[in-house]
Amino acid sequence: MKKLVVINYPQRWVLDVPGVEVISPKEYLELEKYAKMKNARVFNLCYDYAYQTRGYYVSLLAEARGQKVIPSVKNILDLKAHAIVKSISEAQDVLIQKTMKHIRSSEFIMSIYFGRNLSPQYDKLARELYKLFQAPLLRARFVRNADKWELSSVRTIPFKEIPDHHIPFLYQFAEEYFMLKRYDKARIDKYKYDLAILVNHQEKAAPSNKKAIANFVEAAEKQGCYVELITKDDYSRIGEFDALFIRETTAVNHHTYRMARRAQRDGLAVIDSPESILKCANKVYLAELLTLSKVPTPKTITIHSENIKGVEKKLGFPCVLKLPDSSFSQGVVKVSSAEEMKVKLREMMKISDLIIAQEFLPTSYDWRVGVLNNEVLFVCKYYMAKNHWQIINWGTKVKNDMTGNFDIFKIEDVPQYVVDIALKATKLIGSGLYGVDVKEVDGKAFVIEINDNPNIDAGVEDSLLGEQLYATIIGHLLDNVKR
Repeated sequence: MKKLVVINYPQRWVLDVPGVEVISPKEYLELEKYAKMKNARVFNLCYDYAYQTRGYYVSLLAEARGQKVIPSVKNILDLKAHAIVKSISEAQDVLIQKTMKHIRSSEFIMSIYFGRNLSPQYDKLARELYKLFQAPLLRARFVRNADKWELSSVRTIPFKEIPDHHIPFLYQFAEEYFMLKRYDKARIDKYKYDLAILVNHQEKAAPSNKKAIANFVEAAEKQGCYVELITKDDYSRIGEFDALFIRETTAVNHHTYRMARRAQRDGLAVIDSPESILKCANKVYLAELLTLSKVPTPKTITIHSENIKGVEKKLGFPCVLKLPDSSFSQGVVKVSSAEEMKVKLREMMKISDLIIAQEFLPTSYDWRVGVLNNEVLFVCKYYMAKNHWQIINWGTKVKNDMTGNFDIFKIEDVPQYVVDIALKATKLIGSGLYGVDVKEVDGKAFVIEINDNPNIDAGVEDSLLGEQLYATIIGHLLDNVKR
């Protein structure tokens, strides 16, 4: 992807970074080659971003041309809305208080250049504000009210307002920013797209093992992508990519959702989309959606403090209790008596006001139907863990007994009603990548849940398709980039 720095009087920008072209707003707005330039990333350092100025139009036309631009028009307008400074989180506010506690004056001005500050002691706060406001050159004003520091305002600053003694630091921070591995000249010439794969190296039950991640990287590189494995700490860099592929267990009140939402807002192609996370990650929502859409499921009741009595008569024992945001068999318990149910519900309602109670359908396996873009991608049988009722037994101390075995099937060898119910279920969610868990009882299929972030592990789900599985998923993601 080509990199453009747009700045008034380019001759004043003395930094020479391989792969980065420095041009004026007039050149960017008028020359046809920039209008037709595809896969370009624009860093708008114009003197003024006010409405209908050249700086404003650089960002506006970059978006119209399908180019990535920092700051975006939305960021420019947000910074002009004073209420935006109220959007800081509790954690960011704690950081402000910690960072400012030694300052004795009643006001403090912080300059932020490419997410950095001249003083290392303010660097962490500078990065947080850059994540929030997403502009290359920022100035933040803090005021002390009583014993508490508050962010009073944040504004973009033109290059001409940067003090002379700050210029060397600005060039240093800009060079470090542009000279990241992903801006390497050889890489720019080789790849068309920038793909971020979100992973969590500490996750015990990640949706893809290390070999599968390597396979995704290889498949993406073959299709013209530069690939970078990112973590939650790279939230501020989402806008630098063309696509985001989430390979970390998702949840709504979680950085995975926030990063998906940020990516979608910045125009990236995303798997998993924030809508898919919202719909699939909460089992209360999913139960309501499946019921109203007449998708067969085990008998399901949403329990709250006023309707606990009589649940056992409707479902019988044993039955299954689920926290709304449970995943990978965690937050899911089987209860065999009214007393056990009472104890478990008391524990679970400390976490959520609503709990899912579901009829227990004992089977030796669950079908897992992998679906991409409303087409079946793979079908597995996940067998229950040894001497356990779930496919994962988190309570065992024997490593080999934690998970059950699996079988993988050609699609034509799978009962049609299993395939049909899985496709009916995922059409309610979207056209992304999903894993539908289905129980088969007496020739009938019942949807247990839909996963927005299904397992794709090397040696399991890829056993039949091999490299084609990874290529197909990456290909779908890139098709969305091209649209």
